[in-house]
Amino acid sequence: MQRTTPSKSATPGRPKDPAKRAAILVAATRLFLLEGFERVSMDQIAAEAGVSKLTVYSHFGDKDGLFAEAVRAHCEHGMPTRLFDPRPGVPLKRRLTEIGTAFCAMVMSPEAIAGFRILCSPQAMASGLPALAWEAGPRRVQEAFAALLERRIARGELEIDDPAMAATHFFTLLKGEPHACALIGVSCCKTLPTPKAHVASVVDLFLRAYARR
Repeated sequence: MQRTTPSKSATPGRPKDPAKRAAILVAATRLFLLEGFERVSMDQIAAEAGVSKLTVYSHFGDKDGLFAEAVRAHCEHGMPTRLFDPRPGVPLKRRLTEIGTAFCAMVMSPEAIAGFRILCSPQAMASGLPALAWEAGPRRVQEAFAALLERRIARGELEIDDPAMAATHFFTLLKGEPHACALIGVSCCKTLPTPKAHVASVVDLFLRAYARR
């Protein structure tokens, strides 16, 4: 589906209203999750947010950019930058558990599951939307975690040749079967551990693989 943008944007350099920006994000997120990406128009989003369509475009550029920003906001809310702040005095296992718990809560939320389904739709897969969404949210989380691992490697707590790959291992293990089941809408095996136990098992496995002996 061809997407068009207005030929003229807001005046360059004109200050943006943060309240309007927030209202647009809330409206867009609700509509995307309710109706899907393709069925939502910028006119609907503008009406829902109580702003003009030109205001929506001036803040986010186009609908793809707006969706990507919604992903970024969701990731920043669930896993804020401060979660990865250097805290050398906090034991490594506790840090990994905090991050793992926050990650699981974020990706297992109804909003995240609906967003994943949108990105896996044939329409989205045929566009650049998944790549935009990845860059806006998940990549930031993985890079921030890899940087945290590098600091712990420098302290002599971990032995990791490729921190970026280790970060991928950690988050992939955390998703595991519960996330796959949630995506396709089926109940997981009743023998699966609780979320707390699941995170603890992943952290223990990660440390067995990478903790310095």
